[in-house]
Amino acid sequence: MDYTHLGRSGLSVSRLCLGTMNFGWKTEEGDSHEIMDRALTEGVNFFDTANVYGFDAGKGRTEEVLGTWFGQGGERRGKVVLATKVYGGMSDWPNDTFLSARNIVRACEASLRRMRTDWIDLYQFHHVDLRTPWEEIWQACETLVAQGKVLYIGSSNHAAWQIAAANEAAARRNFQGLVSEQSHYNLLTRHVELEVLPAAAHYGVGIIPWSPLAGGLLAGVLEQTDGGRRNDERTQKRVEKHRPALEQYEGFCRELGHAPADVGVAWLLHQPAVTAPIVGPRTMEQLEGGLRALDVELDAAALDRLDEIFPGYRAAPMEYAW
Repeated sequence: MDYTHLGRSGLSVSRLCLGTMNFGWKTEEGDSHEIMDRALTEGVNFFDTANVYGFDAGKGRTEEVLGTWFGQGGERRGKVVLATKVYGGMSDWPNDTFLSARNIVRACEASLRRMRTDWIDLYQFHHVDLRTPWEEIWQACETLVAQGKVLYIGSSNHAAWQIAAANEAAARRNFQGLVSEQSHYNLLTRHVELEVLPAAAHYGVGIIPWSPLAGGLLAGVLEQTDGGRRNDERTQKRVEKHRPALEQYEGFCRELGHAPADVGVAWLLHQPAVTAPIVGPRTMEQLEGGLRALDVELDAAALDRLDEIFPGYRAAPMEYAW
C-alpha cells in the first residue's frame, strides 16, 4: 500500500479510502467487520463515514458498526485514520442539522459515542451551509480541536469559492482550516476540474473523490445490462445517455486487459490532485476489486485515450476564455 499526506497536513493516509456507507444496512454487521479487517490487513488506514449513514436501519447505524469493530481491540482504532461528517439532519428538531456551532459540537459528541472513540481524525462538513458564517463554524471547530476531540477539518460538496472563503476565514483566526475536500469526481463527472481542483491545489486541500465509478456506470455496466441483469429505470436511462462513450470505454479496458472498474479507480489515482478515491464496498469481492486498481498502471497514451472518450475540462477561465 502506498501512502500520501492528506492535503498540506502531515497526516499519512492510504491511496484508497474505505467508504463505509453500506455498513449496517446493506451489509450486515459481521460482514462489515470482516471487510474492515481485510482492508486494514491490506494497509488501508483511511476509513470514511458520516453521522447520517444507516438510512433504512436508522441514522447513525453505520457509525455504531464502526464502534463495535473498534471495540474488538487489536489496535484497530489506533491504526485507522477515521473520518466522519456533519450536516445532515439527525432528527426533525431544527437545531439537529446544518453547521451551526451548536450542531457541530453536539453532533461530534454523538458521533464519538456511537463510534466508541475519544477522537475523530478528520471531521468533515457534508455539504455547504450558506446561512451560517464561517466565523461561527470555525469557532465550534476550534473548541473541538482544543478539546482533542477532532484533529483535522475537511469539507465535502463545496464549490471553489467556498473553499477559498473557508480557508481565508480560518487564516484570519490563525486556524488551520480545511485540509481536504470530498468531491463528486470520476471519468464521467469532471466538473471539479474547472475551479475546485485549482482552488484545492492553491490552498493545499487534498481531494477525496466520491462515486469513483459513477454509480456503477464505469464498472462494466453494458455487459451487465446487455447480459440480462436487471437494472432500475434510472440506471437504464443513464446507460443509454452515455452508451457511445461507455462502449468505447469498455472496449478500451478489454484492450488494456483490466476490468472497467479497476481502470476507473486507477484513472483517479493518476490525477495529481487526488489523495484517495473512496471505495465503498457492499461485499468482500467489491473491496478486492478496489484493491486491484492499485496495480493498474496507465501510461500517457492510455490517459490520453481516456480523455478522448470522456473529455474533461481545463482550469477556469482557460476552459471558456482566451
